[in-house]
Amino acid sequence: MIAFGFGPGVCGHLDVGTSREWLVPDGRGGYAMGTVSGLRTRRYHGLLVVPGSTPAVRHVGLVSLDPAVVWPSGAQARLGAHEWASGSVDPRGFELLERFDLTDGLPRWRWRIGDLVIERELAMAYGRSCVAVVHRLLAGGPVRLELAAACTWRDAHGERRADGPPPRLEPAAGGAIVEGAFRLAGPGWEPVGEWWHGVRHREEAARGLPSDEDLWHAGRFGAELDRPGDTVAVLAWAGDLAAEPAPAVEVVAAARRRNRDVVAAAGPADDVERALVLAADAFVVRAGDGRPDVVAGYPWFGAWSRDTMISYEGLFLSTGRAEQGRDLLRGYAATLSEGMLANTADTGRVEYNTVDGTLWFLHAVGRHVAVTGDDDLAAELLPALRAVVDGHLAGTRYGIGVDPADGLLTHGAAGEALTWMDARVHGVPVTRRAGKPVEVNALWVNGLAVVADLAARAGADPGPATGAHGRAVESFRRRYPAPTGWLHDVLDAPAPAYPLGGAGTYDDDLLRPNQLLAWSLPDPPLRPDPAVLRRVGAALLTPLGPRSLAPDDPGFVGRHRGGPADRDGGYHQGTVWPWLLGPYVDACRRAGLPADGLFVGVEAHLGEYGLGSVSETADGAPPHGATGCPFQAWSVAEVLRVRRN
Repeated sequence: MIAFGFGPGVCGHLDVGTSREWLVPDGRGGYAMGTVSGLRTRRYHGLLVVPGSTPAVRHVGLVSLDPAVVWPSGAQARLGAHEWASGSVDPRGFELLERFDLTDGLPRWRWRIGDLVIERELAMAYGRSCVAVVHRLLAGGPVRLELAAACTWRDAHGERRADGPPPRLEPAAGGAIVEGAFRLAGPGWEPVGEWWHGVRHREEAARGLPSDEDLWHAGRFGAELDRPGDTVAVLAWAGDLAAEPAPAVEVVAAARRRNRDVVAAAGPADDVERALVLAADAFVVRAGDGRPDVVAGYPWFGAWSRDTMISYEGLFLSTGRAEQGRDLLRGYAATLSEGMLANTADTGRVEYNTVDGTLWFLHAVGRHVAVTGDDDLAAELLPALRAVVDGHLAGTRYGIGVDPADGLLTHGAAGEALTWMDARVHGVPVTRRAGKPVEVNALWVNGLAVVADLAARAGADPGPATGAHGRAVESFRRRYPAPTGWLHDVLDAPAPAYPLGGAGTYDDDLLRPNQLLAWSLPDPPLRPDPAVLRRVGAALLTPLGPRSLAPDDPGFVGRHRGGPADRDGGYHQGTVWPWLLGPYVDACRRAGLPADGLFVGVEAHLGEYGLGSVSETADGAPPHGATGCPFQAWSVAEVLRVRRN
């Protein structure tokens, strides 16, 4: 697989070194995460971030282990890095880094101080909230290595400050238990117990969020490194605190073996696919109840059904995980209610608030059966899928239902944003898409075909799916082509929601990428016209995928930056979404247009932001800097899927 390596020109340049982030997942929704330079730039960064009842409920525990080299003369070199509320950065250990590598998905740092070379490796024990950090003397010595353990215990989305009680520490063999939540163990433990005030996270400041927190210096580990090859290793783990993990060196070796096995099992064709297969592995987790689930993005998202189902084929079928995928689909089917799939429980309650998530579920089931030939699953889920069709024909939540006038799916509820373009600012949808969105009806047509096909495979009655499919296809072909030369984005949109005023409805012809679904799905309502697709690509395509709005539109926002309102206001108003590269490539191939060159930009991007992965979004304006989650499930999944097909 691709090994990402950077020298002092990147590691020692603070702005460059902090723009590249690494992620080591634990297979449960927790992780270790940070930057190439070692400076924490997000509230979410830490060496032990522990999942809770859902993948979105995470707590930050061990924040950092700051190394300091002490020579027999008493001279010291501090190798850690922190930014403070004053704007100063101290210590500046990144200036002593000669190399950073991400190999087999595991990070490795190498510091050089004259003839002394110290290396650090980090890994997590898969399936357990446990991080192992191993330091090794490569050259020079003898020296003493001390490791200052900076800790907290807080929600990953928040901060903890010194105006409250300090974290509670209890002695334990080789270290301490912090807040009864996680344990530290290593050589030469000495408790300290003091606050570090005003640690700053520059990325949170840039995102318009609280950027400072206070950290608890719980204590330090220390040991002598007399000759090259000597190590100092620390473990931190949550869960069963009495059950000590394997030695740290073994945890690292086991993680490396597992990652290589994951990649080999998928049979990738080249180094790029190897990197994407391993990136995909980060998102497939075992939830608290033991069933498979998908983390939508690191570091702040949990499980969202729309993201899961869009990602399904890339994460499961393109990586040899069909059995896990089968369990996931069965588990999600159990959440169906009134013909709708639960969207998320990340907010603390189960929510049914998408118009398209359920239709993506139909698509995922269809792809699973088509790829695996799993007729048993088709027969098992067919009653649930027919119930989806019945629920949509009869009408369900949020005004979601089939319009009897044309057989197309419509929806709308005040203040709600139910398509994937779901951003709201102060409770008001930014992209108001009530009515009949083009991709929703492409998914409806495709979903009806899936139900009819699975019924035929099972020798069962498809119910109303076949008739509904024919009517929806006829209406789609008649109504969606717009005078502009592309497809309408929304039909029968409520006029008061748009700047035209007046009563009734109107058809929105903004040039957006949603129409790609009308040409790219397995059973699409339209065959792509090469000339139209070229026109769409000319306006929307960037090196990292299609924009969400054409740049010549007055509402176009070229930078996805700033505070929450600024970012949400531009989220779907021109921001680039790499996941849309999947539908775009599918449409090009179906139209007979060249597609192989479309991956060049995103392949180069693997080493630019979230190392080895694909970001959630990018700026719509050049140079299309990456934004959003550095590690995003549907971005990775769709690039992997179409690259392997």
